[in-house]
Amino acid sequence: MHIIIRNSSGTPIYEQIVAQIKDAILTGGLAPGEALPSMRLLAKELKISVITTKRAYEELEREGFISTQQGRGSFVAERDLEFVREEKMRQLESQLEQAAATAKGCGVDRAEFVQLAALLYDE
Repeated sequence: MHIIIRNSSGTPIYEQIVAQIKDAILTGGLAPGEALPSMRLLAKELKISVITTKRAYEELEREGFISTQQGRGSFVAERDLEFVREEKMRQLESQLEQAAATAKGCGVDRAEFVQLAALLYDE
Protein backbone atom coordinates (compact mmCIF):
# COMPACT_ATOMS: atom_id res chain seq x y z
CA MET A 1 0.00 0.00 0.00
CA HIS A 2 1.40 3.36 -1.05
CA ILE A 3 0.35 6.36 1.05
CA ILE A 4 1.75 9.83 0.52
CA ILE A 5 1.66 12.30 3.40
CA ARG A 6 1.89 15.98 2.60
CA ASN A 7 3.02 17.95 5.64
CA SER A 8 2.41 21.22 3.80
CA SER A 9 -1.26 20.29 3.31
CA GLY A 10 -3.80 21.86 5.63
CA THR A 11 -5.42 18.44 5.98
CA PRO A 12 -4.58 16.48 9.14
CA ILE A 13 -2.36 13.44 8.56
CA TYR A 14 -4.95 10.93 9.77
CA GLU A 15 -7.48 12.36 7.27
CA GLN A 16 -4.94 12.02 4.46
CA ILE A 17 -4.47 8.36 5.40
CA VAL A 18 -8.23 7.76 5.60
CA ALA A 19 -8.84 9.40 2.21
CA GLN A 20 -6.11 7.42 0.46
CA ILE A 21 -7.16 4.08 1.93
CA LYS A 22 -10.83 4.78 1.07
CA ASP A 23 -9.84 5.65 -2.47
CA ALA A 24 -7.79 2.45 -2.80
CA ILE A 25 -10.77 0.42 -1.57
CA LEU A 26 -13.30 2.16 -3.80
CA THR A 27 -11.15 1.87 -6.92
CA GLY A 28 -10.29 -1.77 -6.31
CA GLY A 29 -6.66 -1.18 -5.35
CA LEU A 30 -7.41 -2.93 -2.08
CA ALA A 31 -9.65 -5.98 -2.33
CA PRO A 32 -12.21 -7.14 0.25
CA GLY A 33 -10.50 -9.31 2.86
CA GLU A 34 -7.05 -7.92 2.08
CA ALA A 35 -4.90 -7.27 5.13
CA LEU A 36 -3.77 -3.74 5.91
CA PRO A 37 -0.37 -3.07 7.47
CA SER A 38 -0.39 -3.07 11.25
CA MET A 39 -0.78 0.34 12.86
CA ARG A 40 2.80 0.18 14.11
CA LEU A 41 4.22 -0.82 10.73
CA LEU A 42 2.30 1.90 8.89
CA ALA A 43 3.40 4.49 11.47
CA LYS A 44 7.01 3.37 11.04
CA GLU A 45 6.80 3.46 7.22
CA LEU A 46 5.23 6.93 7.21
CA LYS A 47 7.43 8.19 10.07
CA ILE A 48 4.42 9.30 12.10
CA SER A 49 2.90 8.52 15.48
CA VAL A 50 1.10 5.24 16.10
CA ILE A 51 -1.68 7.34 17.62
CA THR A 52 -2.22 8.95 14.20
CA THR A 53 -2.49 5.61 12.40
CA LYS A 54 -4.77 4.32 15.17
CA ARG A 55 -7.07 7.30 14.67
CA ALA A 56 -7.16 6.71 10.90
CA TYR A 57 -7.94 3.00 11.29
CA GLU A 58 -10.66 3.77 13.86
CA GLU A 59 -12.26 6.24 11.43
CA LEU A 60 -12.13 3.69 8.59
CA GLU A 61 -13.67 1.05 10.82
CA ARG A 62 -16.39 3.42 12.04
CA GLU A 63 -17.30 4.16 8.40
CA GLY A 64 -17.35 0.45 7.55
CA PHE A 65 -14.37 0.37 5.21
CA ILE A 66 -12.23 -1.95 7.33
CA SER A 67 -12.74 -4.45 10.11
CA THR A 68 -10.29 -5.14 12.89
CA GLN A 69 -9.91 -8.54 14.48
CA GLN A 70 -8.17 -8.70 17.83
CA GLY A 71 -4.80 -10.42 17.45
CA ARG A 72 -5.14 -10.77 13.66
CA GLY A 73 -5.08 -7.21 12.36
CA SER A 74 -7.17 -4.97 10.13
CA PHE A 75 -8.73 -6.07 6.87
CA VAL A 76 -10.67 -4.45 4.04
CA ALA A 77 -14.34 -5.01 4.79
CA GLU A 78 -16.60 -6.85 2.39
CA ARG A 79 -18.51 -4.23 0.41
CA ASP A 80 -21.64 -4.45 -1.63
CA LEU A 81 -21.75 -2.64 -4.95
CA GLU A 82 -24.60 -0.33 -3.85
CA PHE A 83 -22.54 0.97 -0.92
CA VAL A 84 -19.55 1.61 -3.19
CA ARG A 85 -21.77 3.48 -5.66
CA GLU A 86 -23.28 5.56 -2.85
CA GLU A 87 -19.84 6.54 -1.57
CA LYS A 88 -18.74 7.52 -5.07
CA MET A 89 -21.92 9.61 -5.44
CA ARG A 90 -21.09 11.46 -2.20
CA GLN A 91 -17.64 12.27 -3.55
CA LEU A 92 -19.13 13.44 -6.85
CA GLU A 93 -21.66 15.67 -5.09
CA SER A 94 -18.91 17.28 -3.04
CA GLN A 95 -16.82 17.97 -6.13
CA LEU A 96 -19.82 19.35 -8.01
CA GLU A 97 -20.66 21.65 -5.09
CA GLN A 98 -17.15 23.08 -5.27
CA ALA A 99 -17.35 23.43 -9.06
CA ALA A 100 -20.75 25.16 -8.85
CA ALA A 101 -19.47 27.59 -6.23
CA THR A 102 -16.45 28.39 -8.41
CA ALA A 103 -18.69 28.87 -11.45
CA LYS A 104 -20.99 31.23 -9.55
CA GLY A 105 -17.97 33.17 -8.30
CA CYS A 106 -16.77 33.62 -11.89
CA GLY A 107 -20.15 34.74 -13.19
CA VAL A 108 -20.86 31.53 -15.11
CA ASP A 109 -24.62 31.07 -15.42
CA ARG A 110 -26.45 27.77 -14.91
CA ALA A 111 -26.82 27.02 -18.63
CA GLU A 112 -23.08 27.52 -19.26
CA PHE A 113 -22.23 25.38 -16.24
CA VAL A 114 -24.48 22.54 -17.40
CA GLN A 115 -23.13 22.82 -20.96
CA LEU A 116 -19.55 22.64 -19.70
CA ALA A 117 -20.36 19.65 -17.50
CA ALA A 118 -21.98 17.89 -20.47
CA LEU A 119 -18.95 18.54 -22.66
CA LEU A 120 -16.59 17.19 -20.01
CA TYR A 121 -18.79 14.17 -19.43
CA ASP A 122 -18.82 13.29 -23.13
CA GLU A 123 -15.02 13.46 -23.49
